[in-house]
Amino acid sequence: MSAPTIVWFRRDLRLADQPALHAAAGQGPVIPVYVLDDERPRNRRMGGASRWYLHGSLEALAAGFGRHRSRLILRRGDAVRELACIAEETGAAGVHAIRHYEPWWREAEEELGKAVNLTLHDGNYLMPPGGVTTGAGDPYKIYTPFARALMPHLPAREVLGEPSLTLPDAWPGSDTLAEWDLLPTRPDWAGGMRDFWTPGEAAAHETLEGFKDRVADYEDDRNRPSIDGSSRLSPHLHFGEISPAQVWDALAHHGGKGAQTFRGEVIWRDYTQNVICQFPKYPEASYRDTFASFPWRDPARTKGAAADLEAWQAGRTGYPIVDAGMRQLWATGWMHNRVRMIAASFLIKHLLIDWRHGERWFWDTLVDADYANNAVNWQWVSGSGVDSNMFPRIMAPLTQSEKFGAADYIREWVPELADLPDDEIHDPADGKRNGYPVKRIGHREARERALEAYRTAKG
Repeated sequence: MSAPTIVWFRRDLRLADQPALHAAAGQGPVIPVYVLDDERPRNRRMGGASRWYLHGSLEALAAGFGRHRSRLILRRGDAVRELACIAEETGAAGVHAIRHYEPWWREAEEELGKAVNLTLHDGNYLMPPGGVTTGAGDPYKIYTPFARALMPHLPAREVLGEPSLTLPDAWPGSDTLAEWDLLPTRPDWAGGMRDFWTPGEAAAHETLEGFKDRVADYEDDRNRPSIDGSSRLSPHLHFGEISPAQVWDALAHHGGKGAQTFRGEVIWRDYTQNVICQFPKYPEASYRDTFASFPWRDPARTKGAAADLEAWQAGRTGYPIVDAGMRQLWATGWMHNRVRMIAASFLIKHLLIDWRHGERWFWDTLVDADYANNAVNWQWVSGSGVDSNMFPRIMAPLTQSEKFGAADYIREWVPELADLPDDEIHDPADGKRNGYPVKRIGHREARERALEAYRTAKG
């Protein structure tokens, strides 16, 4: 039998439309490998919610390989070292993998290519970063012209099916998933996530099928947190349980504004990868110079700012729409998209706390925490990004809550206010709060303070 080929899995945890797996399967026996590498990302170790989701996703992937009488090899440690060891142990002809763009994975791919015969494939995005460029040949920095340039090239390739797999003569040693302790024990804080999510490739496709029935109304429903209008595909896409090519293909014959808007959001995922390829440290530093001297309130130095940050994290700010979102995030590892913008804007502009505190909180609490998407979204809200909203455009949480009909959403996540009628629940009077906290700061006061800080930063 020919030498086996290793397929290195990361955020591409699927069997269908997996170009690396498909290519390796065409060469002979396949050894699928996932390495839990907490060493290489350094200060970007996967957060608690993502680790919980990863456990379920790997469980589902292993079961998928089991249907082919194959198995998923699990190793923990430096990915390059572990893959090189497996290659030596098995006499593997090489490693196939889907290309990733986080700076630590780009570094790892370069190192691994010096140790083994590494073949990289595209497949986690509609097109690889750099697939479209400006007239001058430069990568795009702004979303709208990027999306306009990308659209004529889509779909960029045909969707692949599950390949037939040939087994190696012998299997290398493997950890067990339980040994990795990805799941919480005491306290078990994952109950809400278990109720909300089913990880895995099959669940991803079921979610997509359900969304196809609702996509026509997506343009309006996506903004209404009390309606189940979101696709809920984000963690499935993030962990690669389904590919954007599969999503694009499934919606190809859906016209109308809703499908058009959703396709734009799938393109946004590609756009954020283009940003971190140009600016690898984008989650760590504001892009615009104005924010280098911005007078943020530092939670490490002042008790008031620390208390405000804790109240925001716990969903105790006194603004029901903000608090509903933050409690939903803690319970389920996910937050409605419109509410994400409201909650992020509140931290940055009402509480005047650096966007990076919010970015890191989301990194730890989101099941779909993505290095590029998370940072680009936070810098968009803060006004500090390469393509962003203007800082002086300050969202009014109470107005947003009423405008987008968030009353039932608030009742679900802020039960102290559940008995209030729609016209009171967005901004409850002091005597009707039932233990719910008063506002950390008034909207008008917060707005004036934020604008003054912005004027100070601009000099």
